[in-house]
Amino acid sequence: MTVTTATPASTPAATATPATGTAATGTAGTGPRPSDRTGARTPEAADVIAGARERIDALDDRIIGLVQERMAVSAVIQEARIASGGRRVNLSREMDVLGHYREALGKPGTALAMTLLELCRGRI
Repeated sequence: MTVTTATPASTPAATATPATGTAATGTAGTGPRPSDRTGARTPEAADVIAGARERIDALDDRIIGLVQERMAVSAVIQEARIASGGRRVNLSREMDVLGHYREALGKPGTALAMTLLELCRGRI
């Protein structure tokens, strides 16, 4: 006698998502829900979030490029200052930069400026 066990249609089945290799919960055969990658509860919201994330990724790439450019310009300034007998770092200029970021972005702007200054110091 052969006994077969069927999974009731109302019981969620675990399926592996190809992109992440993690288990997703859903009805058998439906695949991952929109929230699995985006946190959205509808496919429409998931599409909006996915598009916005692509834009953020592009902006991040531009920001990284600008930071790298800032680092190169800072190195030129440091080289010229040191070659003329000055110090590598100009603290009054750094205070101006910190103030500029704080005025534009609030307290978190100060932390961002500190990170930028740290990235740009002592590269020569």
